[in-house]
Amino acid sequence: MLRTPDAFSPLLSPLDHPDPLTLVFQEGRLLVRAEDLALAPADVLAGLVLPAERIHPVGLLGERYVQAVWLDADVAAPEGHEFKSLRALFGNVDDEVLGLASRGVQIAEWARTHRYCGACAHPMALVFGERCMRCPHCGHSAYPRISPAMIVIVRKEDKVLLALHAQSPYKRYAPLAGFLEAGESAEEAVHREVYEEVGLRVHNLRYIGSQSWPFPHSLMIAFTADYLSGEIRVDPDEIAEARWFGPDDEWPDTSPGASISHTLVNMHRPAAAR
Repeated sequence: MLRTPDAFSPLLSPLDHPDPLTLVFQEGRLLVRAEDLALAPADVLAGLVLPAERIHPVGLLGERYVQAVWLDADVAAPEGHEFKSLRALFGNVDDEVLGLASRGVQIAEWARTHRYCGACAHPMALVFGERCMRCPHCGHSAYPRISPAMIVIVRKEDKVLLALHAQSPYKRYAPLAGFLEAGESAEEAVHREVYEEVGLRVHNLRYIGSQSWPFPHSLMIAFTADYLSGEIRVDPDEIAEARWFGPDDEWPDTSPGASISHTLVNMHRPAAAR
């Protein structure tokens, strides 16, 4: 599952380090070497213009300093390198790199999209020692955005409910999921989303875990829930199809192993179908 390495600790203030690990992003895509998807080495980065105000601390990996920087959309990748989305790197690069990049991309995108104040449009300034952009004109503060979303697998006897989400670019069956509304708890969101999307009532919610999901800045909160009542009635704007899968069914391909969705499904998938 996508996570930052155990040896990682976050930092809010930059360090003067002789050999930093620099994650370079362009509109959410990571700069990597084309032939093996390795991070761009220091000699390649030396040929890029990396403005100091666009470089942000991420943390320490052991004793090595990790920083993130963002580039404008029109900056070309160095020869032999390319900008790749994190999704395209799943299963193709080391989990440690993915975990660091998942943090770095959210910091870089927060910095890129908060250069100007959302209240008065004046340029923002980074607050030293804090992950905060503050407007020197009106005092408005902006912290990295985190969007909580629930994800739930509904159980009915020995079967579970999986759905094809209408808006997803990946046509895979997955547990039901949705963003929390303002003022709503994660549990309330589970009940609301399940009923809105498939017309079912559930109970016996059980918290499973959470995962940062940088697409672009979600926090996935995972549950299981037991079926209580109702018949499947999909909201076609959200769900293309929903059905029960049990021990005797052929189970579909699901989300990549880096996702908590994959973890939820594999908790219930029959051993013969794994």
